Amino acid sequence: MMRASRGGRLLGGSVLALGFGFLYLPILLLMVYSFNASRLATVWGGFSTKWYGELVRDRQLLDAAWVSLEVAFWTACASTVLGTMAAMAMVRLRRFPGKTLFGALITAPLVMPEVIIGLSILLLLVSMGGVLGIAPRGAVAIWVAHVTFTVSFVTVVISSRLQELDRSLEEAAMDLGATPLNVFFQITLPIIAPALASGWLLAFTLSLDDVVIASFLAGPSSTTLPIKVFSSVRLGISPKINALATVMVLAVSIAAVIGWWLLARSEKRRMRDAQLALQREG
Repeated sequence: MMRASRGGRLLGGSVLALGFGFLYLPILLLMVYSFNASRLATVWGGFSTKWYGELVRDRQLLDAAWVSLEVAFWTACASTVLGTMAAMAMVRLRRFPGKTLFGALITAPLVMPEVIIGLSILLLLVSMGGVLGIAPRGAVAIWVAHVTFTVSFVTVVISSRLQELDRSLEEAAMDLGATPLNVFFQITLPIIAPALASGWLLAFTLSLDDVVIASFLAGPSSTTLPIKVFSSVRLGISPKINALATVMVLAVSIAAVIGWWLLARSEKRRMRDAQLALQREG
């Protein structure tokens, strides 16, 4: 039994190490080669930080990165708000006319090819851009398409959390005189905050990573970073791309760690306040 248990732990540890290596080794190599003195991406020519200096002087690459970050940020914000509203409707409203159709429309982008989404949004904006006041190509058009694409993922994440939520807490608050709006902001929202953060980060990542949809809707001054990188790869990978990717990986990682730390601290505070309230009632 001892040998079997030890062998199981060894096998589990090996599989875990292989999984983490498969996921993070390419990112680690990318970060290492961002300090490569050689212009060749796969040949080590010594340690150097010159590509970070080249990155600062490359306005086109920085502008593309800024467009991607800006579009991804506002996409994540809009998708989180709309996804929360859609999840509340699907979970809390048991029956309403067209609920099945509503659910199908919400989840359709999950299985719809990105080519179809990009082309359909482009045709919509070309035909109705004057009425909507949105140019068929540009950052706003990319934002509209990315919200359409990512809101489904956010809805699924938040819906799963709402289905597990204990309704007795909300019912107790309403019995004590709280309005539905107060219950949502003071009870429901803090409980589903981790799901909101997960949905926001998922939408941000999907928007930041998109190439297909953005290629249909990008304009002359709204080229996103993935499109810029994809165009550059055909001529050879520049070490400047590695440097920019390293900066973005570090920035996103630090932001994610800070966000999860703040969420964990607020959750601990909420649990402590709930325990104090129960002790006072007892």
